[in-house]
Amino acid sequence: MADAPKTAVVIPSWNSLALLPRCLDSLAQQRLELEILVVDNGSGDGTLDYLQREDVPHLSLPRNVGFARAVNLGSARVQAPFVLALNADTVLEPGAVQALVEALEAEQELGGVQPRILQLTEEGRDPATARLYSAGQALTRDGRAIELGAGEAQSPRYLSGGEIFGVCGAACLLRRELFDHLGGYDERYFSFYEDVDLNLRGRIAGWGFAYVPEAVVWHVGNAAWMAQAPRPTAWNARLVARNRLATQLKFLPASAWPRVAAVELGALARAASERRFFATLRGKLEALGWLPAMLRERRRLGTEGELARARRWLGSTEEEA
Repeated sequence: MADAPKTAVVIPSWNSLALLPRCLDSLAQQRLELEILVVDNGSGDGTLDYLQREDVPHLSLPRNVGFARAVNLGSARVQAPFVLALNADTVLEPGAVQALVEALEAEQELGGVQPRILQLTEEGRDPATARLYSAGQALTRDGRAIELGAGEAQSPRYLSGGEIFGVCGAACLLRRELFDHLGGYDERYFSFYEDVDLNLRGRIAGWGFAYVPEAVVWHVGNAAWMAQAPRPTAWNARLVARNRLATQLKFLPASAWPRVAAVELGALARAASERRFFATLRGKLEALGWLPAMLRERRRLGTEGELARARRWLGSTEEEA
């Protein structure tokens, strides 16, 4: 047991055969011994044959159960005290996991840390010129989440670490204690906003999160989703609309709701102009159908923790999602 890996890597994969080997190769270049588990979400592109042929530890699911449940299932099957949730379309720079582990070990109140996530394009990997995918998550005043720095050049602001509202689910190292305490990701979400919700619940429970720019991870972003999902734009719109509103219902104060209503009406107008009105509307109606459950969750969170710990992050950025 003394030599057991300290860090487990859980990689949900759905028809990611073109990208997954590169991710696994980058893990092999890390300085740490890692416990690796790929959770295959019912892929039909030969991923399972590849995993079996290369003797990669994996869990094979008969269908796509979503990112949230796949990570939960994977984390329940690994033993290490730290769990690195990692998208299959990522590539890690050498030393990335070590830097994340050291940051998490240094501060016991941290529930999770995230690397500097850079946008991976066909132009290659040049950390000096790449644009950011995420330097951590922040909240707008109405409770929407954004990825800090998304699409921006890497200014000095994003080269120094520190506390953030929460961590991006594309690549984040979570303390198992936090993950077990919160019950993992909310599986009702399927995909999208499940990381925001976990951050929110972690904050309410008293955990902190930090950004570690010394750790660098490259990310394509929604690669398998856009290639494989039926009508991916509409599916995306529905899930984001549903899961965002559900998350807001869990913690926003009453004073925020007039602004939320105005923002949501604007979102519907934009959706109409972009021909995804009905998908967006369906998502919002589904969230309202969850209202009794979300209100029960809100009461439980307020009883077991402090909603103010999450609310203080509202407006932590002036950017709009």
